[in-house]
Amino acid sequence: MSTKSKNASIVSKPSGLTYPNRFAKAYFIAMDEVMGRHGLATLLGYANLEQYLDNPPDDSLAHGFDFRDLSALSQALEEMYGARGGRGMALRIGRAAFAMSLKNFGIMRGLGDSAFQSLPLTQRVDFGLKALASLFNNFSDQQCTVDTSSAAYLFHITNSPMAWGRVADKPVCHAQVGVIQETLRWATNGYEFHVMETACAATGHDHCTFRINKTAIGEW
Repeated sequence: MSTKSKNASIVSKPSGLTYPNRFAKAYFIAMDEVMGRHGLATLLGYANLEQYLDNPPDDSLAHGFDFRDLSALSQALEEMYGARGGRGMALRIGRAAFAMSLKNFGIMRGLGDSAFQSLPLTQRVDFGLKALASLFNNFSDQQCTVDTSSAAYLFHITNSPMAWGRVADKPVCHAQVGVIQETLRWATNGYEFHVMETACAATGHDHCTFRINKTAIGEW
């Protein structure tokens, strides 16, 4: 398939929903780290977003990055690397976006403090997820809520940019999974948790839902 025919399938209509430029910049820094400059240039070409190669989002809180563009980048990753490879790349990009940038933003900085790290593990997980939801709720058009059951947390996202305008037979918000995983690693000083997207707007649901096991990987 040619690049031109792939580009024709990318979502083109603006959503009217945005991330602040600083959030978008976090993803661009992460993409450059994970993919390298050449890989990023190729990805932007697939997504019809070549203008960002030399003029990436700035560090302001201005709401200047439309969800359409993150959706296009998410779709382009799958077209470049295939469904499985694109998923893996998106997971790494999501984790890097948090680890390299988002963890230093607002309320997230406090998760690394020694006083916070002295709290019981369950409290750190609970607060970490709620802090992440608050970060997006307060600074973007991505709205999040957190529910809990006996065995898992449920992280709900309304208006996930990775799913905006897309139609798929499987969940597509892999970068969001990476962000959640890295948030929990940061909040718990190194523990890893199983995170799975169980419902996605791209597959016809009203919102996207991510299930997080309450027990860390390797713990009983």
